[in-house]
Amino acid sequence: MSEEKVYVPVIAFFDAEGTILPREIVWEDGRRYSIDRVLDIRPAAAMKAGGSGDRYTIRVNGQQSYLIFERSPHLSGNVLGRWFVERR
Repeated sequence: MSEEKVYVPVIAFFDAEGTILPREIVWEDGRRYSIDRVLDIRPAAAMKAGGSGDRYTIRVNGQQSYLIFERSPHLSGNVLGRWFVERR
């Protein structure tokens, strides 16, 4: 089975320095998953599904996973980018 990007809505918090911190993921079927902890943030590629962006290493229900913020190429407007996960 080929891997694919799954674009998901994310509830996020911006801290005083402007860092985006995801708090909750909403899956395709509407289920909500609280992010227990953000373990790491770094620019990186999505190794399975392709693409790149800011890769957040997160913990959800005790399981480590990656959440990628794919920045919009447009520098103006209110669309900053989209979040995706790699389908397992």
